[in-house]
Amino acid sequence: MRNVCLNIIFACLLTLLSACQQPKDVVDIDMIPPIYPDYTDITIPQNIAPLNFIIRNNPSAVEMTIEGESTRILKRDNYEVSFPRNMWRSILEAEVGNTITVRITAKVDGVWIRYAPFYWKVVADKIDPFLSYRLIEPGYEVWNSIQLRERNIETFDEYVIADNNLTDRSCMNCHIYGNQDPNLSFFHLRGINGGTILNRNGQLRKLNIRTSEMVSSATYGNFHTSGRYAIFSSNTVIPAFHTAKGERLEVYDEASDLVLADFDDNKILYFPKDTGDTKPFRTFPVFSSDGRYVYYCEAPFVELPEDIRELKYSIHRIPFDEASFSFGNQVDTIFSAEDAGKSASLLSASPDGRFLMYSVADYGTFPIWHRETDLQMINLRTFEIDSLSSINADYSDTYHSWSSNSRWFVFASKRDDGVYGKPYFSYIGSDGQATKPFLLPQKDPAIYDNGLKSYNIPQFSKGKLPFGARDIEILYREAELESIK
Repeated sequence: MRNVCLNIIFACLLTLLSACQQPKDVVDIDMIPPIYPDYTDITIPQNIAPLNFIIRNNPSAVEMTIEGESTRILKRDNYEVSFPRNMWRSILEAEVGNTITVRITAKVDGVWIRYAPFYWKVVADKIDPFLSYRLIEPGYEVWNSIQLRERNIETFDEYVIADNNLTDRSCMNCHIYGNQDPNLSFFHLRGINGGTILNRNGQLRKLNIRTSEMVSSATYGNFHTSGRYAIFSSNTVIPAFHTAKGERLEVYDEASDLVLADFDDNKILYFPKDTGDTKPFRTFPVFSSDGRYVYYCEAPFVELPEDIRELKYSIHRIPFDEASFSFGNQVDTIFSAEDAGKSASLLSASPDGRFLMYSVADYGTFPIWHRETDLQMINLRTFEIDSLSSINADYSDTYHSWSSNSRWFVFASKRDDGVYGKPYFSYIGSDGQATKPFLLPQKDPAIYDNGLKSYNIPQFSKGKLPFGARDIEILYREAELESIK
């Protein structure tokens, strides 16, 4: 027993000594340390979880110096740098409004290397504390293992919203909030007992948003600011394969149009009728921040899939009158696909009414399969377009949403490997300029190397949802029993 205790004490001492190695004979190099995720030279909110990271060249020891109002030193005996939660919180609280200088000295192959410093600017504008997303394999054929999850951005706590292992492996679409409010949200649960799962004030309802005049059930949607209405597209979605080298899957609509649902009176308002011989394709509708307009994507009819490269969507807007429950007559073009030579999709309006963000690709409806897809943003006061060149990367940048204060947005990017979409945050300053994006921090930063899931449609929320996966299962089973009667 005595020998066992001595061995434990000796092992602990070795660990402490290793963790407390002092840099000596240090070599200075003019290079940023190879850290992942890339948290160098970024703007961060005062309420973000610790920015844990790994150092790619596998050092045996690390000393990290954080200089701001005070100086803090963090030592680690391997390639992973993780912050004690209390230490991280004290840093952020002390440095709001300041720019922190971060210096890393690492022992690589027995040599101590001091890298060039990088910087963290801590802003007072908080980020909404919760984020929901769908975890799914990035392939068209694998959808029988899907979860909707909710993550606390201020901590590393994560919750399962819905799990299709509890609903007979039925497909489920991504979770959408109204006004970033956890008490107003919906998602579509597909399958024979599925429907639109509506969460209003913590009460769950399963709705069948489908009529004989619609081409399909409700697909992409967005809440009106009142929470009473939601605008949906109704899409017949077709997957197809490319034969061209370097291109994989194409997803397009065989038909699509818009409808508006009244959740109080259980009514449907159809989009104004078309007068031509062929109907255009309409999709991805969202309300303006004041609820007075609907923005949507529209493309003229083309034969599909033959003319897929000619399929290009413009952005239009049409007035909506809440008092009369009707659309207006004037349709304005906000983004012209013909002028831009590009196709727009996936709209999101900032809560302050200032910006409309969207994805833009060379052609088509579904941008996540297009490597060239970028984000762009229209200033709704001047109608100038910001190409967001400081944000975009070589692989697709899509699926975006705004924080409730309109100072932060999140988007899914495949920039790491071209395959998996991961959630990145960016800050919009008072000058309207977006800052370098940074990846959602994880307790174990290596999770992004080892995980095999994409984070689809990340959405901000001001609070935790009032339901979980078991509540969705109960709702699903009740519908199953009703169908048997």
